Amino acid sequence: MKKLFLVSSFKDVASLLQDFAKEDLNGKTVTFIPTASIPESVKFYVGSGKNALEKLGLTVDELELTKATTEEISDKLCKNDYIYITGGNTFFLLQELRKTGADKIITEQIHSGKLFIGESAGSMIVSPNIEYAKDMDSPKKAPELDTFSAMNLIDFYPLPHHTNFPFKKAVEKILSKYESELKLYPISNTQAILVNGENVTVENKK
Repeated sequence: MKKLFLVSSFKDVASLLQDFAKEDLNGKTVTFIPTASIPESVKFYVGSGKNALEKLGLTVDELELTKATTEEISDKLCKNDYIYITGGNTFFLLQELRKTGADKIITEQIHSGKLFIGESAGSMIVSPNIEYAKDMDSPKKAPELDTFSAMNLIDFYPLPHHTNFPFKKAVEKILSKYESELKLYPISNTQAILVNGENVTVENKK
């Protein structure tokens, strides 16, 4: 059964993960993929996310896709308990997931029941297609990407940072452009989309 914890800002909703995981997080290991942040100038959220995971008792095993071997990617994604993808540029992230084959391994792991945590770009990447992210991220940062078809693990489109600076206007633009044709799920930095099999709920930080 699919278990996805999709957020805008992990550090703001980390407290919701324990209840959702339905198991003790202490001593568990999470594969932490910061690759989406590579082309970005602002990356503070990578360290914030890592710290929030460690505070929950998790061991963070970093996997930077552009530097890892095929063996390392497969080993870490299959061996560790959870998978976490940080925010950054959604198009660059998709490009690197494809190039390395990590997208296929992650998909298999999620279908086998492994908990997936996606933050911002990491939450948008599991939608059917990321073209809607163009008003938030630049596709020019992924020159080798030839299609916007994404991981297609859910049938809706997470829209992170709803009402939050500095993405407020970009989110409003995406909403006005796509809300009649796409099943958008706008979430603020203090909300999480919880996917449990076919059940999808949005939860607010307590």
